[in-house]
Amino acid sequence: MPTIIDVAALAGVSTATVSRVINDSGFVEPALKSKVKKAITKLNYQPNLVARGLRSDSTSIIAVMISDIENPFYTAVCRGVQDVASEHGYAVMICNSDEDVEKESKYLGMFAGQRVAGVIISPASSKTTKTKMLEEKGIHIIALGRSLASTTDYVGVNGRLGAKMATRHLIESGAKRIACITGVADVTTANDRLAGYLDALAEAEIVPDKDLQFRGNFKVSSGSDGVEYLLGLAERPDAVFIANNQMTTGALHALANSRVAIPDNLMLVGFDDFPLADVHKPTITVVRQPTNEIGAAAANLLMSRINGDTTAIKSIILAPELIVRESSFKAKARIESRKGG
Repeated sequence: MPTIIDVAALAGVSTATVSRVINDSGFVEPALKSKVKKAITKLNYQPNLVARGLRSDSTSIIAVMISDIENPFYTAVCRGVQDVASEHGYAVMICNSDEDVEKESKYLGMFAGQRVAGVIISPASSKTTKTKMLEEKGIHIIALGRSLASTTDYVGVNGRLGAKMATRHLIESGAKRIACITGVADVTTANDRLAGYLDALAEAEIVPDKDLQFRGNFKVSSGSDGVEYLLGLAERPDAVFIANNQMTTGALHALANSRVAIPDNLMLVGFDDFPLADVHKPTITVVRQPTNEIGAAAANLLMSRINGDTTAIKSIILAPELIVRESSFKAKARIESRKGG
Protein backbone atom coordinates (compact mmCIF):
# COMPACT_ATOMS: atom_id res chain seq x y z
CA MET A 1 0.00 0.00 0.00
CA PRO A 2 1.53 3.37 -0.99
CA THR A 3 2.48 5.81 1.75
CA ILE A 4 2.75 9.58 1.97
CA ILE A 5 6.51 9.11 1.50
CA ASP A 6 5.88 7.40 -1.84
CA VAL A 7 3.65 10.26 -2.95
CA ALA A 8 6.26 12.83 -1.96
CA ALA A 9 9.01 10.96 -3.81
CA LEU A 10 6.98 10.65 -7.01
CA ALA A 11 5.92 14.31 -6.92
CA GLY A 12 9.41 15.49 -6.00
CA VAL A 13 8.24 17.40 -2.92
CA SER A 14 8.46 17.03 0.85
CA THR A 15 6.01 14.97 2.90
CA ALA A 16 4.97 18.24 4.59
CA THR A 17 3.86 19.59 1.21
CA VAL A 18 1.88 16.43 0.51
CA SER A 19 0.25 16.73 3.92
CA ARG A 20 -0.77 20.35 3.25
CA VAL A 21 -2.35 19.34 -0.06
CA ILE A 22 -4.24 16.39 1.48
CA ASN A 23 -5.49 18.41 4.45
CA ASP A 24 -5.96 21.64 2.47
CA SER A 25 -3.94 23.44 5.14
CA GLY A 26 -1.42 26.13 4.29
CA PHE A 27 -0.36 27.56 0.95
CA VAL A 28 1.06 25.29 -1.76
CA GLU A 29 2.05 26.65 -5.17
CA PRO A 30 -0.46 25.55 -7.84
CA ALA A 31 2.22 23.73 -9.86
CA LEU A 32 3.35 21.71 -6.84
CA LYS A 33 -0.26 21.02 -5.81
CA SER A 34 -0.92 19.66 -9.29
CA LYS A 35 2.12 17.35 -9.06
CA VAL A 36 0.99 16.03 -5.70
CA LYS A 37 -2.56 15.35 -6.90
CA LYS A 38 -1.25 13.53 -9.99
CA ALA A 39 1.02 11.40 -7.78
CA ILE A 40 -1.88 10.58 -5.45
CA THR A 41 -4.00 9.50 -8.41
CA LYS A 42 -1.24 7.45 -10.04
CA LEU A 43 -0.41 5.62 -6.82
CA ASN A 44 -4.05 5.34 -5.75
CA TYR A 45 -2.94 6.65 -2.37
CA GLN A 46 -5.56 6.57 0.40
CA PRO A 47 -4.91 8.88 3.39
CA ASN A 48 -5.12 7.31 6.84
CA LEU A 49 -8.26 9.06 8.09
CA VAL A 50 -7.96 7.80 11.65
CA ALA A 51 -4.34 8.90 11.96
CA ARG A 52 -5.32 12.28 10.58
CA GLY A 53 -8.00 12.45 13.26
CA LEU A 54 -5.49 11.86 16.02
CA ARG A 55 -3.76 15.06 14.94
CA SER A 56 -6.88 17.16 14.40
CA ASP A 57 -9.09 15.85 17.27
CA SER A 58 -11.62 14.34 14.85
CA THR A 59 -11.51 11.98 11.90
CA SER A 60 -12.84 12.40 8.38
CA ILE A 61 -15.21 9.54 9.09
CA ILE A 62 -18.93 9.74 9.75
CA ALA A 63 -20.71 6.81 11.35
CA VAL A 64 -24.14 5.54 10.36
CA MET A 65 -25.94 3.42 12.95
CA ILE A 66 -28.88 1.55 11.46
CA SER A 67 -31.34 -0.62 13.32
CA ASP A 68 -31.69 -3.48 10.82
CA ILE A 69 -29.11 -4.10 8.10
CA GLU A 70 -31.40 -6.67 6.43
CA ASN A 71 -34.00 -4.00 5.71
CA PRO A 72 -33.64 -2.69 2.12
CA PHE A 73 -34.91 0.69 3.33
CA TYR A 74 -31.59 1.24 5.09
CA THR A 75 -29.56 0.09 2.09
CA ALA A 76 -31.08 2.88 0.01
CA VAL A 77 -30.75 5.43 2.82
CA CYS A 78 -27.05 4.59 3.28
CA ARG A 79 -26.49 5.13 -0.44
CA GLY A 80 -27.87 8.65 -0.07
CA VAL A 81 -25.57 9.28 2.90
CA GLN A 82 -22.55 7.87 1.07
CA ASP A 83 -23.06 10.03 -2.02
CA VAL A 84 -23.09 13.26 -0.01
CA ALA A 85 -20.29 12.25 2.36
CA SER A 86 -18.03 11.37 -0.56
CA GLU A 87 -18.60 14.76 -2.14
CA HIS A 88 -17.35 16.37 1.09
CA GLY A 89 -14.31 14.09 1.44
CA TYR A 90 -15.68 11.91 4.24
CA ALA A 91 -15.68 8.14 4.54
CA VAL A 92 -18.72 6.34 5.93
CA MET A 93 -18.68 3.59 8.56
CA ILE A 94 -21.93 1.61 8.83
CA CYS A 95 -22.91 -0.39 11.92
CA ASN A 96 -26.01 -2.47 12.64
CA SER A 97 -27.68 -2.49 16.06
CA ASP A 98 -30.16 -5.22 15.05
CA GLU A 99 -32.77 -3.38 17.15
CA ASP A 100 -30.63 -4.15 20.22
CA VAL A 101 -30.07 -1.19 22.57
CA GLU A 102 -27.07 -2.82 24.30
CA LYS A 103 -25.32 -3.53 21.00
CA GLU A 104 -26.14 0.00 19.87
CA SER A 105 -24.62 1.44 23.07
CA LYS A 106 -21.34 -0.43 22.46
CA TYR A 107 -21.09 0.98 18.95
CA LEU A 108 -21.82 4.50 20.18
CA GLY A 109 -18.99 4.13 22.69
CA MET A 110 -16.70 3.04 19.87
CA PHE A 111 -17.70 6.08 17.81
CA ALA A 112 -16.86 8.34 20.73
CA GLY A 113 -13.50 6.66 21.25
CA GLN A 114 -12.55 6.92 17.59
CA ARG A 115 -13.62 10.56 17.49
CA VAL A 116 -15.76 10.29 14.39
CA ALA A 117 -16.79 13.61 12.89
CA GLY A 118 -20.49 12.90 13.27
CA VAL A 119 -23.13 10.20 13.65
CA ILE A 120 -26.35 9.52 11.75
CA ILE A 121 -28.47 7.13 13.78
CA SER A 122 -31.73 5.27 13.38
CA PRO A 123 -32.18 4.53 17.09
CA ALA A 124 -33.19 1.11 18.35
CA SER A 125 -35.32 2.91 20.93
CA SER A 126 -36.54 6.47 21.17
CA LYS A 127 -36.39 6.23 24.97
CA THR A 128 -33.27 4.26 25.89
CA THR A 129 -30.76 5.05 23.12
CA LYS A 130 -27.73 6.62 24.82
CA THR A 131 -26.12 9.48 22.90
CA LYS A 132 -24.76 11.46 25.87
CA MET A 133 -21.24 10.07 25.43
CA LEU A 134 -21.17 11.53 21.91
CA GLU A 135 -22.63 14.87 22.93
CA GLU A 136 -20.01 15.25 25.66
CA LYS A 137 -17.27 14.96 23.04
CA GLY A 138 -18.95 17.49 20.75
CA ILE A 139 -19.79 14.87 18.13
CA HIS A 140 -22.76 15.95 16.01
CA ILE A 141 -25.76 13.61 15.88
CA ILE A 142 -28.58 13.37 13.34
CA ALA A 143 -31.54 11.09 14.12
CA LEU A 144 -32.83 9.39 10.98
CA GLY A 145 -36.28 7.90 10.51
CA ARG A 146 -36.88 7.64 14.25
CA SER A 147 -36.68 10.77 16.37
CA LEU A 148 -34.75 11.15 19.60
CA ALA A 149 -34.79 14.02 22.10
CA SER A 150 -35.99 17.45 21.04
CA THR A 151 -32.37 18.62 21.25
CA THR A 152 -31.30 16.34 18.35
CA ASP A 153 -31.59 17.16 14.65
CA TYR A 154 -33.99 14.83 12.84
CA VAL A 155 -34.63 13.75 9.24
CA GLY A 156 -37.53 11.51 8.36
CA VAL A 157 -40.85 11.05 6.61
CA ASN A 158 -44.35 11.96 7.74
CA GLY A 159 -45.20 8.41 8.76
CA ARG A 160 -48.49 9.37 10.35
CA LEU A 161 -49.68 10.86 7.07
CA GLY A 162 -48.45 7.83 5.13
CA ALA A 163 -50.31 5.43 7.40
CA LYS A 164 -53.45 7.54 7.12
CA MET A 165 -53.19 7.49 3.33
CA ALA A 166 -52.80 3.70 3.34
CA THR A 167 -55.75 3.09 5.67
CA ARG A 168 -57.97 5.58 3.88
CA HIS A 169 -57.20 3.81 0.61
CA LEU A 170 -58.32 0.47 2.12
CA ILE A 171 -61.53 2.10 3.33
CA GLU A 172 -62.15 3.54 -0.13
CA SER A 173 -61.51 0.05 -1.56
CA GLY A 174 -64.44 -1.25 0.50
CA ALA A 175 -62.74 -2.62 3.61
CA LYS A 176 -64.85 -2.54 6.77
CA ARG A 177 -62.69 -4.35 9.30
CA ILE A 178 -59.11 -3.13 8.94
CA ALA A 179 -56.24 -4.46 11.05
CA CYS A 180 -52.87 -2.86 11.74
CA ILE A 181 -49.54 -4.59 12.39
CA THR A 182 -47.09 -2.05 13.81
CA GLY A 183 -43.87 -1.97 15.86
CA VAL A 184 -42.98 -1.72 19.54
CA ALA A 185 -44.27 1.17 21.63
CA ASP A 186 -40.88 2.78 22.37
CA VAL A 187 -40.15 3.49 18.70
CA THR A 188 -41.64 6.71 17.34
CA THR A 189 -42.27 5.37 13.84
CA ALA A 190 -44.37 2.52 15.22
CA ASN A 191 -46.54 4.93 17.19
CA ASP A 192 -46.80 7.45 14.34
CA ARG A 193 -48.00 4.79 11.91
CA LEU A 194 -50.51 3.40 14.39
CA ALA A 195 -51.76 6.97 14.96
CA GLY A 196 -52.18 7.51 11.21
CA TYR A 197 -54.18 4.29 10.94
CA LEU A 198 -56.44 5.47 13.77
CA ASP A 199 -56.76 8.92 12.15
CA ALA A 200 -58.17 7.37 8.98
CA LEU A 201 -60.63 5.21 10.94
CA ALA A 202 -61.82 8.24 12.89
CA GLU A 203 -62.20 10.27 9.69
CA ALA A 204 -64.41 7.49 8.27
CA GLU A 205 -66.31 7.18 11.58
CA ILE A 206 -65.13 3.60 12.05
CA VAL A 207 -64.80 2.61 15.70
CA PRO A 208 -61.29 1.17 16.27
CA ASP A 209 -61.06 -2.36 17.58
CA LYS A 210 -58.02 -3.02 19.78
CA ASP A 211 -58.20 -6.70 18.85
CA LEU A 212 -57.19 -5.64 15.34
CA GLN A 213 -54.02 -3.86 16.51
CA PHE A 214 -50.93 -6.06 16.74
CA ARG A 215 -47.56 -4.90 18.07
CA GLY A 216 -44.64 -6.53 16.29
CA ASN A 217 -40.97 -5.51 16.28
CA PHE A 218 -40.40 -4.50 12.63
CA LYS A 219 -38.81 -7.91 11.92
CA VAL A 220 -39.98 -10.46 9.33
CA SER A 221 -40.99 -12.95 12.02
CA SER A 222 -43.36 -10.51 13.71
CA GLY A 223 -45.19 -9.98 10.42
CA SER A 224 -45.84 -13.72 10.36
CA ASP A 225 -46.84 -13.65 14.03
CA GLY A 226 -49.22 -10.77 13.39
CA VAL A 227 -50.99 -12.60 10.58
CA GLU A 228 -51.32 -15.79 12.64
CA TYR A 229 -52.85 -13.74 15.44
CA LEU A 230 -55.31 -11.98 13.12
CA LEU A 231 -56.36 -15.19 11.39
CA GLY A 232 -57.07 -16.68 14.81
CA LEU A 233 -59.66 -14.04 15.66
CA ALA A 234 -63.30 -15.11 15.79
CA GLU A 235 -64.05 -12.33 13.31
CA ARG A 236 -61.18 -11.96 10.89
CA PRO A 237 -60.24 -8.63 9.31
CA ASP A 238 -60.93 -8.01 5.63
CA ALA A 239 -57.86 -5.77 5.23
CA VAL A 240 -54.56 -5.08 6.94
CA PHE A 241 -52.12 -2.20 7.04
CA ILE A 242 -48.55 -3.30 7.87
CA ALA A 243 -46.16 -0.70 9.21
CA ASN A 244 -42.87 -1.72 7.54
CA ASN A 245 -41.53 -3.77 4.65
CA GLN A 246 -39.91 -6.52 6.74
CA MET A 247 -43.17 -7.29 8.52
CA THR A 248 -44.97 -7.15 5.16
CA THR A 249 -42.62 -9.87 3.88
CA GLY A 250 -43.35 -12.03 6.92
CA ALA A 251 -47.08 -11.44 6.55
CA LEU A 252 -47.04 -12.50 2.90
CA HIS A 253 -45.31 -15.78 3.79
CA ALA A 254 -47.84 -16.50 6.53
CA LEU A 255 -50.80 -15.68 4.30
CA ALA A 256 -49.47 -17.93 1.55
CA ASN A 257 -48.95 -20.79 4.02
CA SER A 258 -52.50 -20.31 5.31
CA ARG A 259 -53.87 -20.18 1.73
CA VAL A 260 -55.43 -16.77 2.31
CA ALA A 261 -55.95 -15.11 -1.06
CA ILE A 262 -54.79 -11.51 -1.46
CA PRO A 263 -56.77 -9.35 -2.00
CA ASP A 264 -60.01 -11.33 -2.25
CA ASN A 265 -59.81 -12.78 1.27
CA LEU A 266 -57.65 -10.02 2.72
CA MET A 267 -56.65 -6.68 1.19
CA LEU A 268 -53.17 -5.48 2.13
CA VAL A 269 -51.09 -2.29 2.12
CA GLY A 270 -47.52 -2.13 3.46
CA PHE A 271 -45.39 0.79 4.60
CA ASP A 272 -42.09 0.98 2.65
CA ASP A 273 -41.57 -0.30 -0.86
CA PHE A 274 -39.34 -3.33 -1.21
CA PRO A 275 -37.68 -5.42 -3.95
CA LEU A 276 -40.16 -7.55 -5.90
CA ALA A 277 -43.21 -5.73 -4.47
CA ASP A 278 -44.08 -4.74 -8.04
CA VAL A 279 -43.68 -8.29 -9.43
CA HIS A 280 -45.18 -10.30 -6.56
CA LYS A 281 -48.48 -11.93 -7.51
CA PRO A 282 -50.51 -9.93 -6.71
CA THR A 283 -48.36 -6.81 -6.78
CA ILE A 284 -48.22 -5.10 -3.40
CA THR A 285 -49.63 -1.65 -2.64
CA VAL A 286 -47.20 0.33 -0.48
CA VAL A 287 -46.47 3.68 1.07
CA ARG A 288 -43.12 4.60 -0.45
CA GLN A 289 -40.53 6.66 1.40
CA PRO A 290 -37.99 8.75 -0.59
CA THR A 291 -35.12 6.69 0.80
CA ASN A 292 -32.19 8.17 -1.12
CA GLU A 293 -33.41 11.69 -0.37
CA ILE A 294 -33.69 10.88 3.34
CA GLY A 295 -30.08 9.74 3.47
CA ALA A 296 -28.86 12.71 1.45
CA ALA A 297 -30.78 15.19 3.62
CA ALA A 298 -29.35 13.66 6.81
CA ALA A 299 -25.81 13.77 5.44
CA ASN A 300 -26.17 17.36 4.20
CA LEU A 301 -27.47 18.44 7.59
CA LEU A 302 -24.60 16.66 9.33
CA MET A 303 -22.07 18.33 7.01
CA SER A 304 -23.50 21.74 7.83
CA ARG A 305 -23.18 21.02 11.56
CA ILE A 306 -19.61 19.79 11.17
CA ASN A 307 -18.79 22.95 9.23
CA GLY A 308 -20.00 25.20 12.06
CA ASP A 309 -23.74 25.63 11.59
CA THR A 310 -25.08 26.52 15.05
CA THR A 311 -28.63 27.45 14.12
CA ALA A 312 -31.60 26.02 16.01
CA ILE A 313 -32.28 22.28 16.04
CA LYS A 314 -33.78 21.22 12.71
CA SER A 315 -36.47 18.71 11.86
CA ILE A 316 -36.68 17.83 8.16
CA ILE A 317 -39.85 15.94 7.28
CA LEU A 318 -40.24 14.54 3.76
CA ALA A 319 -43.50 13.44 2.15
CA PRO A 320 -44.53 9.80 1.61
CA GLU A 321 -46.19 8.51 -1.56
CA LEU A 322 -48.95 5.92 -1.89
CA ILE A 323 -48.15 3.45 -4.68
CA VAL A 324 -51.40 1.65 -5.54
CA ARG A 325 -51.03 -1.89 -6.89
CA GLU A 326 -53.18 -5.03 -6.93
CA SER A 327 -53.14 -6.13 -3.28
CA SER A 328 -55.60 -3.45 -2.17
CA PHE A 329 -58.36 -4.06 -4.75
CA LYS A 330 -60.63 -7.09 -4.79
CA ALA A 331 -60.89 -8.88 -8.14
CA LYS A 332 -64.27 -7.38 -9.03
CA ALA A 333 -63.04 -3.85 -8.30
CA ARG A 334 -59.90 -4.42 -10.41
CA ILE A 335 -61.97 -5.60 -13.38
CA GLU A 336 -64.31 -2.60 -13.09
CA SER A 337 -61.29 -0.29 -12.75
CA ARG A 338 -59.81 -1.66 -15.99
CA LYS A 339 -63.14 -1.20 -17.78
CA GLY A 340 -63.38 2.35 -16.51
CA GLY A 341 -59.83 3.07 -17.70
